[in-house]
Amino acid sequence: MTAPIDRLREIMARLRAPDGCPWDREQDFASIAPYTIEEAYEVDDAIRQGDMDQLREELGDLLLQVVFHAQMADEQGHFDFDAVATAIADKLVRRHPHVFTTAPAASSAQVKLSWEELKAEERALKAGAKGAAPSVLDDVGRALPALMRAEKLQKRAARVGFDWPETEQVIAKIEEELAEVKEELAARQRSAANIHEEMGDLLFAVTNLARHLKVDPELALRDCNAKFERRFQRIEALLAAEGRTPDQSGLDEMESLWLRAKAEEKLKKSA
Repeated sequence: MTAPIDRLREIMARLRAPDGCPWDREQDFASIAPYTIEEAYEVDDAIRQGDMDQLREELGDLLLQVVFHAQMADEQGHFDFDAVATAIADKLVRRHPHVFTTAPAASSAQVKLSWEELKAEERALKAGAKGAAPSVLDDVGRALPALMRAEKLQKRAARVGFDWPETEQVIAKIEEELAEVKEELAARQRSAANIHEEMGDLLFAVTNLARHLKVDPELALRDCNAKFERRFQRIEALLAAEGRTPDQSGLDEMESLWLRAKAEEKLKKSA
């Protein structure tokens, strides 16, 4: 009997064959990349919902993305699926000497420290191979969502001491960046480029505060998005009960309904 992973690879190869699926055949790494990112988020959502059936399905969709990229790479003579699996297996063995060698591991914290040291060595080797100087910021994925990447960049810099020691200093930085946004808005001749830059600085500073408070900014914003969606849909429902839509209402009324939706949620939580 064919192993499931081999069957999946055979199906993918068939889809990419000259007489395969026209849509699959015309895809390339760039066109598939957005789907890969989307599927990773679908996995995260299934986990957050606690839906194991959905998680199984989404993990399959994510695995398909790996197989798809590997198939395209194989067609172009770069690498194949086995090379991908071998590389990650080798990396796991290399980064777990406390499991696969006689090296001791006293605690989870020590394991994490060893992992980071090994990653640093790998970054140095990669940089050397390219004739470049290694950076502690190397391999922080550029394709990550901006909020997530900001946090990772800050964490990397913090490891070498480039970080505010006190949370109050981070808050002061946020106030400073907000003041600069206000200054740009008050300028006689507003500069869209300057406002763009100052807003980026403000968001970066807020992300830094979340990191200091040990709050995942990406997850916090996602939860906030869900809360906004939930409450706004309650506004729509309350207006629909009167045969109206939001565009037939006004800001003051919708704000009042928002506060009602908020109060209802608090009541449910306390019940």
